[in-house]
Amino acid sequence: MLSEFDLIKRYFAQHNLPDEHLALGIGDDCALLNVTPGMQMAVSSDMLVSGRHFFPDVDPLTLGHKCLAVNLSDLAAMGAKPIGFTLAFALPEADPVWLEKFSQGLFSLADQHHCRLIGGDTTKGPLNICITIFGEQPLATALRRDAAKVGDDIWISGTLGDARLALAGYWRELELSPDDHARAAKRMHLPTPRVALGMALRGIAHAALDISDGLVGDLGHILERSHVGATLAIDELPAGPVLQQFPIALRRQFTLAGGDDYELCFTAPSDRRADVIAAAASANTVITRVGRIDTDPGLRFLDGLGNHVNLSLQSFDHFNTP
Repeated sequence: MLSEFDLIKRYFAQHNLPDEHLALGIGDDCALLNVTPGMQMAVSSDMLVSGRHFFPDVDPLTLGHKCLAVNLSDLAAMGAKPIGFTLAFALPEADPVWLEKFSQGLFSLADQHHCRLIGGDTTKGPLNICITIFGEQPLATALRRDAAKVGDDIWISGTLGDARLALAGYWRELELSPDDHARAAKRMHLPTPRVALGMALRGIAHAALDISDGLVGDLGHILERSHVGATLAIDELPAGPVLQQFPIALRRQFTLAGGDDYELCFTAPSDRRADVIAAAASANTVITRVGRIDTDPGLRFLDGLGNHVNLSLQSFDHFNTP
């Protein structure tokens, strides 16, 4: 039977590797981080709860990836470089097979981004995972939600909607072939945090956030904080490869309000389009221009012919979504 400290030592403490930012890591009451002169720290926390954010029988390998990916995505949205993270989680039992796969998925992604585990906590209880992540960026370069300007272009990284399509398959809302469901589910379980793109957009983009609950609601946060409105060309939204096969009404619904995409939505001056495209190329990330920031409050939709479309869509909300 694994004890709490055996669990930490066997599956997590061995990754407590030397790092320029880490003065003291796992094993004491607090970790100690060095902050680079001229930089400021970005901090974010995300909690994933079994049965709410993931299925109880999810593959622990992909769960390890996703629970860190959603936090890295928050740093990406600010343009921050990852430094380290803490992991606090409750486990129903200390299952060595589950822990081996979970830690493998977690550290595979952490190593890709040179992001070290620096501490945390474990306890027994219903499966619940909370990560707090730390990053850094030069002073006054953060891509804040309150910085969008009238006339800005609106851009999206990657593609949208396949994660929601996978969920529709799990819930039997739609019939998907096994191959299509597997392809869509990969987007749901293994999102790609756009860290390199966020860093490349420093000094170019004005505002940004990551799309976690659906584009309509998440872009709405930028509009509210920046006191502006927006117009979206909804048929220009980059639907995922599997979703592209479905009728336009479903594509619109899932790209606008699907959620779980973890792509970046950002605004940038229209006269800097070449710089935006170059930044995306340097980050090896596909981007699509999908709209503009307007003076009039609210969010408006245009179809492929430039006609206004009336849609009533709501993004995911933890307290108002079943």
